[in-house]
Amino acid sequence: MDEMTGIQALERALPSLPMRPGKVERQEFEYIRHGTQTLIANFDVVTGQVLVPTIDQHRTEADFLAHCQRLIATDSTASKWHLIMDCLNIHQSESGSNAKK
Repeated sequence: MDEMTGIQALERALPSLPMRPGKVERQEFEYIRHGTQTLIANFDVVTGQVLVPTIDQHRTEADFLAHCQRLIATDSTASKWHLIMDCLNIHQSESGSNAKK
């Protein structure tokens, strides 16, 4: 499981120029910004498949919990899950009874 925060949501200002004989397609360099997005994704280490990605404008503890619940709901027959993640602050509950000391 991993997150990519602050992904810029960009749109090209003008359409790309099509390929011509001997020339590659050319993309316009000007763009329009539409803010940023956060991606939370799970990777199946056996298949490399991305499972239930979450794309949103923010990343909070509640967002992370909802993401985990959606992931676990994909396989109700699993008796055990092993989630591997880094030490990002949203992975450590501050709202529960075991808040940081």
